[in-house]
Amino acid sequence: MQKPIIVLGAGRMGEGIALSFVLAGQDVVLVDFKPREASERERYYEQARSHLMLELAYLRDKGLLQTENIAPIASRLRFIDHQEVVSLMDGRLVFEALPEVREIKQKGLSWASRHLGEEVVIASTTSTFLVSELSSMVSNSARFMNAHWLNPAHLMPLVEVSRSKETEPRYIDELYRVLKGIGKVPVLCEAAPGYIVPRLQVLLMNEAARLVEEGVASAEDVDVAIRVGLGLRYSVLGVLEFIDWGGGDTLYYASNYLCDKLDDRFKSPDVITQNMQKQRRGFQDGAGFFDYTDVDLKQRRRERSGDFLKRLALLDLMPEINASGDTQPSS
Repeated sequence: MQKPIIVLGAGRMGEGIALSFVLAGQDVVLVDFKPREASERERYYEQARSHLMLELAYLRDKGLLQTENIAPIASRLRFIDHQEVVSLMDGRLVFEALPEVREIKQKGLSWASRHLGEEVVIASTTSTFLVSELSSMVSNSARFMNAHWLNPAHLMPLVEVSRSKETEPRYIDELYRVLKGIGKVPVLCEAAPGYIVPRLQVLLMNEAARLVEEGVASAEDVDVAIRVGLGLRYSVLGVLEFIDWGGGDTLYYASNYLCDKLDDRFKSPDVITQNMQKQRRGFQDGAGFFDYTDVDLKQRRRERSGDFLKRLALLDLMPEINASGDTQPSS
């Protein structure tokens, strides 16, 4: 019998992670750490079950599962209070999803260290603390890392995995194997504030707010530009491949122009200048942030363009095409 996934914390993130695994056919034990009277605890569990049933009903309404699937999926989730007997809690993997308070996380991670085997991977889902700030709270810190899920956890594929200097690769491999097994896409980063997505996202959100603040564009038009411009492009090309596609020199000169017209927040990092000096401007040099030595760049462009056309079609944003060649009157 497969060991369950254990989620510490029955809040929004904990529920989302639990839903991700039960949808994939795995058993989950959701551990509640908040002190409650028995009647209050049962009401809380019922509320959490109700949230789960609502999400499952939504997925059914979208045609992703059948009504008869709902009860079996929901039965894979079990709630317990952290004070209950946990002799059969030798779980497969632990996700700590407790409130962003150091003392509460200390309590949860210490609990996991006491009650679970030394080889069980423990991953905090914190968005506030670095893995290096929490690892001392866990016995055998080699098996500890952060796993930052994006909301809604059961729908967003990406999970950002952050390691400390003590984290051993075999435990990262195990976390990757489990996450990939339920359709998630893990990426690895070092212990640094903001991980990858939040760090990029904060800059983008602040700049969007400045555009409105400065009267450059309305909030509505900024968001349209993001949805059908920036967002569409970067759903096909990652930011760094996009730099290589257009050329690191293009970014360098654009950055200089914006620095001159606005301020130094647009200054390009040293790596851009260094890549230009080393003739690593991207596609035009056969190398940039990525090495294109053995890549058919003409084919790569066609593939990326094909992916872009699929997204345009999905969003009903394909350009108007007059196949007849007749001139159409302007409206």
